[in-house]
Amino acid sequence: MKILQLITGIGGVALVALGGAMALTNPPKNAYEEYAVQKLSTYLKDEVCIKAPNKLDFLPQNSEFLQNQCKSLVDTTRPQIQQIISQKTERQNFVIFSIYRSDLNVKPILPNYHFETVGIFQNFYTYQADKQ
Repeated sequence: MKILQLITGIGGVALVALGGAMALTNPPKNAYEEYAVQKLSTYLKDEVCIKAPNKLDFLPQNSEFLQNQCKSLVDTTRPQIQQIISQKTERQNFVIFSIYRSDLNVKPILPNYHFETVGIFQNFYTYQADKQ
């Protein structure tokens, strides 16, 4: 019987310690914004900019001009991207983790997107990304 009480006590202490660690490492909204800006910037560069026309008649043999300009534009507009994400994100704080829901609609540049991300242990995991 004493062994069962000891195991229960150790388990309880471990659960409290885990909960405390999770609460201390629950990432704040500004950390999510930085994460989301990085993910969105990478997506724009890898998926949207790459679809830019690769040849312009008035530019001699410079097939990557628009793609490079697009990538540069993404880099220079990061503060505006972060502002949009900040305005379009709702955080639900559950003390030991947070859920972030972002609805991005930047027409006519991009279609609407809905993202759901969990923040836990100073990390983010996007578990839903819907193109609407």
